[in-house]
Amino acid sequence: MKILILDDSRLLRTANERMLVKAGYEVITAADGEEGLRLALESDPDLVVLDMMLPKLSGQEVLQRLRTHPSSASTPVIVLTSLPESNREKLLGEGASLYFEKSLLRLENGSGTLLDAIETLLARRVQVKAAASPAL
Repeated sequence: MKILILDDSRLLRTANERMLVKAGYEVITAADGEEGLRLALESDPDLVVLDMMLPKLSGQEVLQRLRTHPSSASTPVIVLTSLPESNREKLLGEGASLYFEKSLLRLENGSGTLLDAIETLLARRVQVKAAASPAL
């Protein structure tokens, strides 16, 4: 399964990429919103990990465009951001699948929590696709 990480922090992008590759995922990364949106639409990832504070195109704009494009409208998006928890409901309402505040995630075994969330969302996606496929 393919995961796209959009984060302007090289350190976090690399750390999350290593963790996901070690877990067996194919990972592509982008450092800004424009590149990330282009990669999302070209490479059709199974899941997107999205920072909100991105150069060139904000994470919120990327999320909105992903939700309105037919090929990515149902792709799970995990928001992983420095924005405070007060933004959670707004972003979930705009189509984010899950919301994690970076500073809180680090306090509680961050990579394990993120990996568990990714695996849960991908398992649901596989089930939904299987249910939508015609029986042979």
